[in-house]
Amino acid sequence: MEEAVTRKFVHADSSHVISFCAVVEACVLHGLKRRIAGLLCTNKVAALFMKVSKTFSPAEELCRKVQELEQLIENSSSLNNDRSRQSRLPYLPPQALKNLWIRTALMEKLLDKIVLYLVENSSAFYDKEAMLMDLVDGPILASLLVGPCALEYTKVKTSDHFWTDPSADELVQRHRIHSGHCRQESPSRRPALIQKRQSSGSMDDRPLMWVKEYVESLHQNSRATLLFGKNNVLVQPRDDMEAIPGYLSLHQTADLMTLKWTPNQLMNGNVGELDSEKSVYWDFAMTIRLEEIVYLHCHQQINSGGTVVLVSQDGIQRPPLHFPKGGHLLQFLTCLETGLLPHGQLDPPLWNQRGKGKVFPKLRKRSPHSSCDSVSDKEDDEATDYVFRILFPGNQIELMALELMDQSVNMWQPTPRKSSCSSCSQNGSSDGSLPNGCNQERAPLKLLCDTMKYQIISRAFYGWLAYCRHLSTVRTHLSALVNTTIVGPDVPCVARGGLSVEVWGNFLKDSSTYEEKEIHRLVYFGGVAPSLRKEVWPFLLGHYEFTMTEKRRLEIDKQMQTLYEQTMKEWQGCEVIVRQREREKHAEALARCSSGTSVERGPIQRDSTISTDSSLSSSSDPQHGNSQSESSCSEQSLCLQQQTQDMYLINLHRIDKDVRRCDRTYWYFTPENLEKLRNIMCSYVWRHLETGYVQGMCDLLAPLLVILDDEVMAFSCFTELMKRMNQNFPHGGAMDSHFANMRSLIQILDSELFELMQQNGDYTHFYFCYRWFLLDFKREMVYDDVFSAWETIWAARHTSSEHFVLFIALALVEMYRDIILGNNMDFTDIIKFFNEMAERHDVPQVLMMARDLVLKVQILIENK
Repeated sequence: MEEAVTRKFVHADSSHVISFCAVVEACVLHGLKRRIAGLLCTNKVAALFMKVSKTFSPAEELCRKVQELEQLIENSSSLNNDRSRQSRLPYLPPQALKNLWIRTALMEKLLDKIVLYLVENSSAFYDKEAMLMDLVDGPILASLLVGPCALEYTKVKTSDHFWTDPSADELVQRHRIHSGHCRQESPSRRPALIQKRQSSGSMDDRPLMWVKEYVESLHQNSRATLLFGKNNVLVQPRDDMEAIPGYLSLHQTADLMTLKWTPNQLMNGNVGELDSEKSVYWDFAMTIRLEEIVYLHCHQQINSGGTVVLVSQDGIQRPPLHFPKGGHLLQFLTCLETGLLPHGQLDPPLWNQRGKGKVFPKLRKRSPHSSCDSVSDKEDDEATDYVFRILFPGNQIELMALELMDQSVNMWQPTPRKSSCSSCSQNGSSDGSLPNGCNQERAPLKLLCDTMKYQIISRAFYGWLAYCRHLSTVRTHLSALVNTTIVGPDVPCVARGGLSVEVWGNFLKDSSTYEEKEIHRLVYFGGVAPSLRKEVWPFLLGHYEFTMTEKRRLEIDKQMQTLYEQTMKEWQGCEVIVRQREREKHAEALARCSSGTSVERGPIQRDSTISTDSSLSSSSDPQHGNSQSESSCSEQSLCLQQQTQDMYLINLHRIDKDVRRCDRTYWYFTPENLEKLRNIMCSYVWRHLETGYVQGMCDLLAPLLVILDDEVMAFSCFTELMKRMNQNFPHGGAMDSHFANMRSLIQILDSELFELMQQNGDYTHFYFCYRWFLLDFKREMVYDDVFSAWETIWAARHTSSEHFVLFIALALVEMYRDIILGNNMDFTDIIKFFNEMAERHDVPQVLMMARDLVLKVQILIENK
């Protein structure tokens, strides 16, 4: 249902559909009577539906549809050599064939009707323990199927119908395999503040499914518009080989135009049988971002369809694109100019000619013997070569740089284009004359050098100016997020090994051997040895101070033991009262229901009786002159006690519910230890009734109890931890601050990713980070990684940043930034991705990236 809402349709071959059909089939077969399927029947669902079809017309219709489909599938096996007929047969993935009946019923919108019939007549088909026999589960299942059966399912082949719902593992694997081969970064782009981490992979490991999907992505799809496509465009990938034909396509998304060229060897429809020799063609495929291109050198040869050379901002030329005959070069430029609008344009623009549409500008050759332009109207005098410039008027820096260039050379007068690309020089004659089609006069060398000088100076100046403004923004928004003093991992000693048993033993013997900040530095860069965590964590959380003597620590433990025992007695006594009241109210409610008495009448009479008896006894006693005031105080006290009991009862139910389901699969949480968890949580809530219990608190307590394995110590450390974490819960305001700071970090350190987040539904509110901040990433990591992350966060408060959780969150996003950008993820995509990646992250790498990000911000603020 989520995919239908966010994608506007559900593809029939979606993995969601396949998984859904498998689950429904398991429900339908649960508790099915043996005689329904028969002893030798291999397809129980088919046997069931065929039996139902005898008395229920929708099932009869389904049987007819499935039989037709099975007949087509059977015929397809005999048509392997007849591709024209085979192409008309329906394609079904192998997984879908396993649940063919359920899938067909879903597509034909019959599934909910058939399941409802099975529920209403369940006694004829199912045993007593079957799900569909249950008075609650059966109708609920039938109701849940109404929604999926109302959806529309499509078989339209789009480039992203396989990519829209792959698992997070699959996305990571795809990125690992081909990230180093599919991206072509321009060396002219100013290095980002955050360097992209790319992994390498062998092209021989490329999944065949990915090859198929890449070829399909070259066509029109829901995320990108195909502006132009032409096959047999020649490109010479290397100097030592001949030009090879390929498919040239121009794609446009909401914020980007991309030019792709793919060798024909990869487009021959036989991608599933690529051998190692053909796989080298993947290295020749090109993906060019048009925003990196400044000039297009167009050469029109007499015996060919024309050539285009793309020149990027840094002057690097891409391999020439040789178009076949037939006006395809002009058609390409027309599509490109249309795609650039309204934010960009070609300079000079193509001309509109009545009856012909777009044509090349009519630019005259400059006469070499005259200072004025030739006015000859001969067709031969028209320029056959052009240099087009791509302009984006909204880019002020680019405009200023180009204005400086235009001051030194008036490039766009009606003169022939000065082609300075390699294609011109390579085709030149031996006597130094220009080739046919490039026989125009070259600009003086000094003029060209001056143009380059002005362009370099202007770009350098405005780049420096933008960087200064960038640093000013960094200082303003991020200075409060990090400590001003930079602490390194190698001074006074290497800290990568963390807090070792030897170092901790020396500290316990003589606390003067290591300062507190040195202990925190070791923990921050290397963590705590697992065997020491039970001893070290109370120091990190504030139960002990590092300067305390052993005697003082024992006193603290004794005081906490007394406090904990007293708290236990108080809430356990209250629990006995509220449990008794609850049982009484339950029994009383049942009695009223059976007698038909008003639900409100009983408690009112009881309370009024108690109040009347109390007032009479007080007024009849002559020894109490202030009986009325004392009665009033007594009533207030009883009211407060009643409120306290009611508040505690509400929290008790919440605690019991969460404790029962807290990390049930982890080995530590036996019934005995779950009881310890409940005792600690009830004790904490009893002392903080104004806040009460909020879902998620058990998640924060559980790792502490696992490490400390002591109720009193875990209670004390949890109390210290909640001093910081309490504000993350709904009654606090820290979560909004986290989101705002996260927004500033991404906007300043990774503007490209920030722009994607804004354009794809604007999820720069960063709500997908809510669970991360609420639980300090506890549900994103396995327990051993949680231990490492938490102790690093605690130590970071004294070493690098009190907001280290922000940098862990940023590191998680940056670790998968290429996957997020490459798949153009929206808010739903990124939530789904990180939910599936929970407990699968490379946490040591995440922590290393987080420390690097803190250091990067610190250096930026210092402007070193």
